[in-house]
Amino acid sequence: MKQTILITGASRGIGRAIAKRFMTTDYNLVLTCHKNIDLLEELKQEATQIGIECLIFQGDIGNPENVKTVFAQATAAFGGIDILVNNAGMSTVNLINDMSFEDWNTIIQTNLSSAFYCSKLGAESMLKKHAGKIINISSVWGVVGASMEVAYSTTKGGINAMTRALAKELAPSNIQVNAIACGAIDTDMNSCFSEEDMQYLIDEIPANRLGKPEDVADFVYQLSTANSYLTGQVIQFDGGWI
Repeated sequence: MKQTILITGASRGIGRAIAKRFMTTDYNLVLTCHKNIDLLEELKQEATQIGIECLIFQGDIGNPENVKTVFAQATAAFGGIDILVNNAGMSTVNLINDMSFEDWNTIIQTNLSSAFYCSKLGAESMLKKHAGKIINISSVWGVVGASMEVAYSTTKGGINAMTRALAKELAPSNIQVNAIACGAIDTDMNSCFSEEDMQYLIDEIPANRLGKPEDVADFVYQLSTANSYLTGQVIQFDGGWI
């Protein structure tokens, strides 16, 4: 039987690149987005043209009811999932004094709670098969923290801790959990920075470039096929930056 991969936040950036990478394999796709359903429709059409079955869902994945719906649809269509990529996320850049309580709760739900909800239901699906992989898209700021990105750093630090803890819990059931702590990746999330700021950042990276979404997508695919002994790892993917 074909395996099924669920990718959250798949309409743009890293999530979209992961979806396109898995279109070159023999997986069923389940893709979610918050708002950009037209972009998911494009991916679905592209997948259908090459014989890949693709289920798409629009909604806030930080809402547990939406997550239940996604997994119910995936189970009905494909019998569950085999690989989960927790990629949905948002970033804010501001001083803590300028962040409202509402802003804090929004980023916690979007970045961290969504990963918990999906991991909980994903694990339930994988336990029935005694196999599976959960791959969390994290950040180096979850490892070292970033000034003016306290909330974002907190969510990614939480994802890193969840990765290590959940890996221990699920390892006896042959389910591997790992995280990719991304460095500076060339996505729309960096659009708030000036060209001068971006060049300054690139000069700090030993690899002398930003990472590409396709770089992350290739690494996700490698982890999806990696030896089952690899679990509980938060792997920095940053061109030697941090």
